[in-house]
Amino acid sequence: MAKDLSLLAEITLMSKRIYSFAFVALCLMLLASCGRYEKKSNTTTVGSSVLFCDESFENIMEQEIDVFEYIYPENHVLARYGTEAEAIDSLMTLDTKTIVIPRDLTAAEVDRIKKKRRHPRSAKIAVDAVALIVNPENPAEFLSMKEIREILKGETTTWEDLNPHYPNKPIVVLFDKEGSSMVKYMRDSLLNGESLGPTAQRTDSLSGVVEAVLKNKYAIGVVGVSCLSTDLRETASVQSIADEMQDENGSLSMDDINARIAESGIKTLGVMRDDDRTAYRPFQQNIYDGTYPLTRCIYMITIAPSGSPAAGFYSFVTSFTGQKLIMKTGILPARMNIQVVEVN
Repeated sequence: MAKDLSLLAEITLMSKRIYSFAFVALCLMLLASCGRYEKKSNTTTVGSSVLFCDESFENIMEQEIDVFEYIYPENHVLARYGTEAEAIDSLMTLDTKTIVIPRDLTAAEVDRIKKKRRHPRSAKIAVDAVALIVNPENPAEFLSMKEIREILKGETTTWEDLNPHYPNKPIVVLFDKEGSSMVKYMRDSLLNGESLGPTAQRTDSLSGVVEAVLKNKYAIGVVGVSCLSTDLRETASVQSIADEMQDENGSLSMDDINARIAESGIKTLGVMRDDDRTAYRPFQQNIYDGTYPLTRCIYMITIAPSGSPAAGFYSFVTSFTGQKLIMKTGILPARMNIQVVEVN
């Protein structure tokens, strides 16, 4: 009888253990099921992506990312900045799905991408001006295209060569670094691809160009005007910027934007075309009507599949909100209708 009771107790204990294990397993299955149910898949508004942007456009792109992430807090964009060549390489090796550079892909580059079974999309998102900046104490106010070419070639080496009333001081032309889009633009568009002359020097960064010009009143800096435009986040919250950009009834004034650039602490030189006697500064109105001659288009290129987080950011930058933000920062949006009203 004692043996039977002992055997019954063991069976009861074993049954309890089996039920306990079954209960735990059931709980784990339910938790796992709940986890799968609550996990959110990557979409245009949820997830993360990596962007490679030409560093001359960093100021604008950082503001685009901040407003985008405020509107879509579950979509995060990690931006890397470097040269145009580095951006192209990152796209060709599929390390990055989206890039921002001052040109579109060539036919050969598109073919290379398609051979990897990717289908690139590109959109012109802005028109940036290449600005020539000088120290506020520099007496120069403008240069002709001919004079700029002669300076870059090293044929004109002193300020006195430009104007007998200017000081007999050497001209130094400052770029950010070798291989940058600024160097490439000036070399290709003004020198037909020839090398820059001895007047050209490098500072390793665009901010270094601005700092060097502020210290040397006889230097000329070459930067994208987007580098000089106001960082909106210094004077307003991201929330208020986002609200303003999403207001389809709100308007922006070019005059206000141009005034902010003019008051940036740097003097921008006016530039004259060879067949024109009027010099124009790199302001939005002059970029818009084509009177300022040193301009370049900025493109956003992506191989991200539709419905992905990267595709979501691409759509945002090319949308009304993203384009309005570009205009607000001080340069010209490429995909936004602009009305210019003349008041007599």
